[in-house]
Amino acid sequence: MTDTERTPHSKPDAAEPATTGPVSAATPVPGDLPPQAIDLAAGGGEEDEEPRLPEAVEEGDEPAAEGPLAVGRAAIARAVRFAPTAPGVYRMLNAAQDVLYVGKAKNVRKRLASYTRPTGHPGRIVRMIAATVAVEIVSTPTETEALLLEANLIKQLRPRFNVLLRDDKSFPYILITGDHWAPQILKHRGAHTRPGRYFGPFASVGAVNRTITALQRAFLVRSCTDSFFESRTRPCLLYQIKRCAGPCTQEIDFTGYSELVREATDFLSGKSRAVKELLAAEMEKASAELEFERAALYRDRLAALSAIQSQQGINPRTVDEADVFAIHQEGGYSCVEVFFFRTGQNWGNRAYFPRADKSLGPGDVLGAFVTQFYDDKPPPRLVLLSHDIEDRALLSDALSTKAGVKVEVNVPQRGEKKDLIGHALTNAREALGRKLADTVTQSRLLEQLGATLHLPHTPRRIEVYDNSHIQGTNAVGAMIVAGTDGFIKNQYRKFNIRAEGLTPGDDYAMMREVLERRFKRLLAEAPAGDGARSEADDIVPQRPDLVVIDGGLGQLNAAHEVMDRLGVKDVALIAVAKGPDRDAGRETLFFPDRPSIKLEPRDPVLYFIQRMRDEAHRFVIGSHRNLRKKDIREAGLQEIPGIGPSRKRALLHHFGTLKEIERASIADLGKVPGISAEGARRIFEFFHAQSK
Repeated sequence: MTDTERTPHSKPDAAEPATTGPVSAATPVPGDLPPQAIDLAAGGGEEDEEPRLPEAVEEGDEPAAEGPLAVGRAAIARAVRFAPTAPGVYRMLNAAQDVLYVGKAKNVRKRLASYTRPTGHPGRIVRMIAATVAVEIVSTPTETEALLLEANLIKQLRPRFNVLLRDDKSFPYILITGDHWAPQILKHRGAHTRPGRYFGPFASVGAVNRTITALQRAFLVRSCTDSFFESRTRPCLLYQIKRCAGPCTQEIDFTGYSELVREATDFLSGKSRAVKELLAAEMEKASAELEFERAALYRDRLAALSAIQSQQGINPRTVDEADVFAIHQEGGYSCVEVFFFRTGQNWGNRAYFPRADKSLGPGDVLGAFVTQFYDDKPPPRLVLLSHDIEDRALLSDALSTKAGVKVEVNVPQRGEKKDLIGHALTNAREALGRKLADTVTQSRLLEQLGATLHLPHTPRRIEVYDNSHIQGTNAVGAMIVAGTDGFIKNQYRKFNIRAEGLTPGDDYAMMREVLERRFKRLLAEAPAGDGARSEADDIVPQRPDLVVIDGGLGQLNAAHEVMDRLGVKDVALIAVAKGPDRDAGRETLFFPDRPSIKLEPRDPVLYFIQRMRDEAHRFVIGSHRNLRKKDIREAGLQEIPGIGPSRKRALLHHFGTLKEIERASIADLGKVPGISAEGARRIFEFFHAQSK
């Protein structure tokens, strides 16, 4: 593709091979091009005889007229003439060069030709064809590589007509480090670059934290950082409460600590029964020797291990390593429940709600979901599915290629594996029931909010803004987003206030800067349109219907000034001010073009506005505190008046970490040598000052 042909949606990177460019009357497509490195991402396979049903747009879309449909069919027909008969991936593009759909085929020419038939297409495919003006094609040596590339492109481009996985966060792992003589146990996200043993994935951070806490009780493995470990001259609090063996001050020798680490590693590696039998034997031995204190220690360690396994719930006997996927569909929504089993232990589960057309069956959604799911996660040796999917054997080959070992993809029909699927299906059904209830409630609240504020239509995207600072320092602004699915946390944004010459503590100027930066960028990306209604295909439009400012009339005027200067006319604007004495329930709503109002204290709309305001406040305060802590780390405790290097060392010596100093009470701070009562008060107030 030439530079003049490239679009923001078709930028090549290390994971995307060179493409042939859009196919049009003036741009023929060469045959095969060698693919480069390919990553696994989103999608699902297709038969060569029938097009896979893509995702439809919102209900209520009008069928495509014959004119646009004929143009789209002609554009695809031109692509067919130059399309290879080998495996490959194709992309449908609209007039704005946005990617509508990404598909793969064993025979690209045959696949594209199926779209040129005059009849026989469902309405969804008709709309896709009508919107198509060009086609891009990439040839691949094998169909397996075509599946991988299709998945990668869907992950990058998020086309309108493909099934899309949302909430695609990385999973946490437990790491027992291998780059220190006294290994550390910690929670880990991201690439596995640090030497050591990784155990996971776990479904949630909470599951990891609970497991690490129990492992500390059972095996006394340290969780402190290496720098904290090296600075110790006496055992810390974790040693006192029997969650660490104290290797930092030689409370345990190297051999003894290494044995504890080995036991912890064995337990996480699936040898839990052997570890528990060993501890039970040691407990009996200590009891027989009348060493009851040592026996009690082994008893507590056994209890901690039992607590881990009780929290894990169902643990299979015949499945050592597997991921279990079960899908349930109801009310036009799909829920995929994923369970993780490693070393014969259940390491948690998570529910997903992929974006998919209501007409797609469970197999279609599940096939696309599983392929996308393993984009940035290593697959296990066994993948169990509740429904059969297209190209199951091809998916198995693709995952095997990615993992470097044989990966089986099965749909169990009997036995314990079938029971695991049944358990996952029950969880999927219950999770979707909760989701539907929440969605109905949220939709009703949005309708009531639109009616109360006299908006032209029910808002689909609401942005709430707040800022935080302490006497003008570490100023930060924040935006949270709410929509039909509740709070959309992956679209939250924070803004470090950076305007020069800003008067410290000038809330109005800070609000102007935040809104100006937000809407300038929005207008640059989408200069035209009529708000959310122009993006009917998106679950969450990028342009808000309503902007809520946490503040009074002054903040509202500052926001209105910015939006008026930028020419933003189609976004409703309100400000929410707390009542006298900052009482919740007595808020005043200010509007730029009409008198302010107060809602009844028990009005559900008022509760909804309060929830959004409180969520914005929580997010901005958290962002502010993180910024302040970073400054403290960089500048040291000397930033506190009266705290120099010697007192800083005394504080760190006494408490160990900055976090412990922040948690300490005034009385505890006053016990540190060299810290007076007044100094303790200043330190406490520094960490606990109320931010705006």
